[in-house]
Amino acid sequence: MEGLRRGLSRWKRYHIKVHLADEALLLPLTVRPRDTLSDLRAQLVGQGVCSWKRTFYYNARRLDDHQTVRDVRLQDGSVLLLVSDPR
Repeated sequence: MEGLRRGLSRWKRYHIKVHLADEALLLPLTVRPRDTLSDLRAQLVGQGVCSWKRTFYYNARRLDDHQTVRDVRLQDGSVLLLVSDPR
């Protein structure tokens, strides 16, 4: 049963949004549980948004690029905040 559950998670998709605080934009993304935040950055670059000097936050927690969607516990409809680094 666990193998079946793991196999099905490969096909699972979440529709999330990324709030760009600096531009006041809310961009939709479709992600998989195994996608890392670096993968999300690449999707944003594909949409014409430079995200490399910005930090992701979810539920007031700073997120690292190596974390996966599953690690962060994102769900369908979640909203990530993308903020410029204060440096």
